[in-house]
Amino acid sequence: MTPTRRTSRPRGAVTALTALTAALALCVTAPATANTAGTGTPASGDDGARRGACATSHRPAHGPAHDVLRIAEQAKQELKLKSVILRVTVDGRELVTSALGESMTGVPADPAMHFRNGNIAISYLGTALLRLVDQGKVNLDDPVSRWLPDVPHGEGFTLRMLANSTTGLRDYVPDPGFQQAVTANPFRQWPPRELVAISTGQEPWYDPGTNWSYSHANFVLLGAALEKITHTRLDVLLEREVLGPIGLRETRNSFTPEIPEPALHAFTADRGTYEESTFWNPSWTTAPGAVETTDICDLARSAGAIGSGELLSKSSYQELLDPGTVGLGHPTDTCPATVCLAQTEQTHYGMGVIVLGDWISQHPLFFGYSASMAYLPSERMSIAVSTTQNPGSQDGHTAHTIVQRIAAALTPDHPIPDFG
Repeated sequence: MTPTRRTSRPRGAVTALTALTAALALCVTAPATANTAGTGTPASGDDGARRGACATSHRPAHGPAHDVLRIAEQAKQELKLKSVILRVTVDGRELVTSALGESMTGVPADPAMHFRNGNIAISYLGTALLRLVDQGKVNLDDPVSRWLPDVPHGEGFTLRMLANSTTGLRDYVPDPGFQQAVTANPFRQWPPRELVAISTGQEPWYDPGTNWSYSHANFVLLGAALEKITHTRLDVLLEREVLGPIGLRETRNSFTPEIPEPALHAFTADRGTYEESTFWNPSWTTAPGAVETTDICDLARSAGAIGSGELLSKSSYQELLDPGTVGLGHPTDTCPATVCLAQTEQTHYGMGVIVLGDWISQHPLFFGYSASMAYLPSERMSIAVSTTQNPGSQDGHTAHTIVQRIAAALTPDHPIPDFG
């Protein structure tokens, strides 16, 4: 598979990685034992359950860690960001952790601050599903109707299709009525049945399994199916199967818009005026039980644990990276090219993760919050970034832009391509 292959490195890349190894030797005195719970490739080091509070690392005067901070500082200024929080690890060992800018006026950003992790939780859903496959409790090609008999046409698509986003279900998020409702009342609590009904009430983009398009409805349904399969509430299931085993201490679900303190505050101009959006309700973003907050240390740990397949068998790890999406994604008379995106070996969707060249990634976006995690298996490198906006900030996935720039500097022969 593309994400796990090793390629020959130009001389500059060898020099950069040699310097990186030397820097890590100075940063870490006693690495912890690798977690080998699964049969995938473990992301070893001291990044797991035994770490202390997430905190800023010593600022180096030179070397790779200094380069990362310089990139972040330049990007914060160029993109007009309010805050940038970041962490880079190699083999689980910290290279650099830092926070730039403010959470809110006069309150400095801090690595220990919690923020919304959005579709990072989708990677946990995919991994939880594959763990159930490894345990012999479910088959990826089971029809959804077996578990959710009331879903319209659920006999026509499978658990695999929910997780890899090939059901053909339309996404409710771009729906004009939905957008107007969210804009009018961003504090509204959205019931999952109402969200799914927006998608299933429209003609699908294509026959299930024949194309690819992203739909939030897929993951609302996947969460509900996982609950039915295991007879366990989703937040409890994810803690048991994913969050607990990889040692995420600051990642948790909430059934309300609450963010645990210390909270990274967010601001947006999405409604035409720059305003605080910290406690806008994220209930529509994914399945109840997977609407989570996290901190930057847990985000970096997630990148390594999910991206390495630490909790999965070898066969399930391969499913995580390519569950049949490569080669799909093409415009049709009913599905435009902006929706049915091409899935290539170089850039494609997996089981709740995105394969971008040699990296495994996810990058959520929610009303003033942007975050990104990326993992490079060949070097066991994790990059995690969270950003918030100032008035006039550049829109879009600014955290992912910074991740791409850090990757280009640290591993120049492994750039992170754009998706779609």
